[in-house]
Amino acid sequence: MSFDLSQVPSPCYVLEESKLIANLELLRRVQHESGCKIILALKGFAMWATFPLVRQYLPGCTASSLYELKLSAEKFAGENHIYSAAFRDEEFDEICTMAGHIVFNSVAQWQRFGPKALAAGISCGLRVNPGIAEVETDLYNPCFSGSRLGVRPEHMQEADLTGLEGLHAHALCENMAASSVTLIDAFEARFAHLIPSLKWVNFGGGHLITHKDYDADKLIERIRRFRERWGVEVYLEPGGAIGWRTGPLVASVLDIVPTDSLPVAILDISATAHMPDVLEMPYRPTVTGAGSAGEKAFTYRFGGGSCLAGDVIGDYSFEQPLQIGSRLQFEDMMHYTMVKTTMFNGVHHPDIGIWHSDDHFELIRRFTYEDFRNRLS
Repeated sequence: MSFDLSQVPSPCYVLEESKLIANLELLRRVQHESGCKIILALKGFAMWATFPLVRQYLPGCTASSLYELKLSAEKFAGENHIYSAAFRDEEFDEICTMAGHIVFNSVAQWQRFGPKALAAGISCGLRVNPGIAEVETDLYNPCFSGSRLGVRPEHMQEADLTGLEGLHAHALCENMAASSVTLIDAFEARFAHLIPSLKWVNFGGGHLITHKDYDADKLIERIRRFRERWGVEVYLEPGGAIGWRTGPLVASVLDIVPTDSLPVAILDISATAHMPDVLEMPYRPTVTGAGSAGEKAFTYRFGGGSCLAGDVIGDYSFEQPLQIGSRLQFEDMMHYTMVKTTMFNGVHHPDIGIWHSDDHFELIRRFTYEDFRNRLS
């Protein structure tokens, strides 16, 4: 534990500032040595209280919606990129007032909205599907068979691409360097005939650069060779790599319920509301100091506080029995977790805080009844 748990409320997402800085320092090195630009994908990490720090290292953000774009423009104030599976007519004029780069998901969207974006002086790109399979779970695989994300080469042959300045190839999800290289190789193999006319190429997100096993030097070398060969600007847009292992979700035991199976510790958090990937993936998050079921003397099933019968986090064992009020840390909960939370059932939403590198806790946000009420009408 790198912070004083007694100073942190429960439940609470805790961003550990020193760990975020370490990630950003590595991303700065990758940018400097490869010549690429790394921008923050808000879909993975949108804790805007950290933006004054993040923008010391990264030049901008990429958005997936009008609201994310507005957040980038308002709170980050750097480069503003946006991609959407489909843009809405009633939103596009406002998007054009903020975006510096717009990426379209289909030839039809490019034909429909491209002229207006070009007239606004925006650099336009098209998302392409490189046809690789580097992600095992289809839920997170942009290139699974039948994917709606990105244009395949055979669907571009008759298209008028005049005015396009970039191509965007996003095909990864928490992948290591070998997959990053595979993506760049596949992009070159399938789209080399288009690259000479481009100003930039975006190799998307999913490059888990800040993972301890990621070979950053391999990525640097491959991007450097790509840039030397083609003379274009290269972007990467990870979200997970920025927030990777930068802090936990702190929780407490509210009750322990006997069942016909394991005793269930009901927590002040919810899988379905606060850690939805636990049910969607599914996966079992790591709890500091806990073992797998049966590994240690006392085993419990963790359940959330919602009415959903399947609001179950997983089975964990401990050397000592849990008590009502016992504190728990669910590790690595800052990326692709806070951005997905809901207020389902009106379950108390965790606070958001920062454990600063000078060893003090700052409460950034406490959610209230009004936040719950105002989401609906």
